[in-house]
Amino acid sequence: MDVLALEAKNANGAEPEKKPAPRPKPKPPKKARRIVYFEVEIVDLKTKEKLLLLDKVEPTATVLDIKALFHKSCNMRRIKSLSLLTDPQWHPARQSLRLDPKAKSLRDEDVLQTLPVGTTTSFYFSDLGPQVTWGTVFLTECAGPLIIYLMFYFRLPFIYAPKYDFTSSKHWVVQNIFKNCGYYWCSAAWMAYYINHPLYTTPYYGLQQVHTGLYIFLFCQVGNFSIHVALRNLKSSGSKTKKIPYPTKNPFTWIFWLVSCPNYTYELGSWIGFTVMTQCVPVAFFTLVAFIQMTVWAKGKHRSYLKEFRDYPTLRSSILPFIL
Repeated sequence: MDVLALEAKNANGAEPEKKPAPRPKPKPPKKARRIVYFEVEIVDLKTKEKLLLLDKVEPTATVLDIKALFHKSCNMRRIKSLSLLTDPQWHPARQSLRLDPKAKSLRDEDVLQTLPVGTTTSFYFSDLGPQVTWGTVFLTECAGPLIIYLMFYFRLPFIYAPKYDFTSSKHWVVQNIFKNCGYYWCSAAWMAYYINHPLYTTPYYGLQQVHTGLYIFLFCQVGNFSIHVALRNLKSSGSKTKKIPYPTKNPFTWIFWLVSCPNYTYELGSWIGFTVMTQCVPVAFFTLVAFIQMTVWAKGKHRSYLKEFRDYPTLRSSILPFIL
């Protein structure tokens, strides 16, 4: 009896066998996401003539991609029609695309699907003309003043009186390059004429004033170079994302805490140093004109920073700390 009771007790207390859990049903495969392509019509800004229709443009395409497609299509059309000399060849660099004839040109990095357009849209095209790199502009503008200054330094016969001949004294649009070169070259000639004139008088405080102006000039030139290096390093290769420039470990860049365009600040300092060093009225006049022009550029850049970045430092001025 005891054995039978014990077996019955064990049988009642035993846990029931667990049934295996049912296997989850496999999820149905996700349907491929349907891509909505755009149709972009290129219209001439002046004549309103339809130039080209680009179909099946991806929504992630940028304005630069559309320019490249337009350029490629124009080349293919030129080859097929055998009109290689008559049909224009619009490189992306010389294209300007707009959503409205009176609107501003679209930026190359603008994405098609983020623009206020539908799947069928029209872009207004205008030709900016032949383009040159900023390096070419910089070298052309700067080479002229150097050559012109040397002409006056060596006193070529047609510049000063014959008795003073050959004696020495103790980083655009193509059309704009002529205007800029004319300005810089003529200014260099004007300043060089008086600085190297046989009747030129040394500064009031002599070599002490010359050395002081030279030190200011060299200091600001190193500072200007440091700012340009910092701005270049701010852009990662291949990226067009704009960032707020901040000071680096280089002490010359610490001025970023106070101004938005320290390159103009240093350039102004260089011209002030050159004015002190030469004590020449044309140099002082050029410094004043350069200051006015750089102030206009700096204030425009400062406004762009404030408009583009909500967290832009409020302590910064445009070109002169706490003043301007």
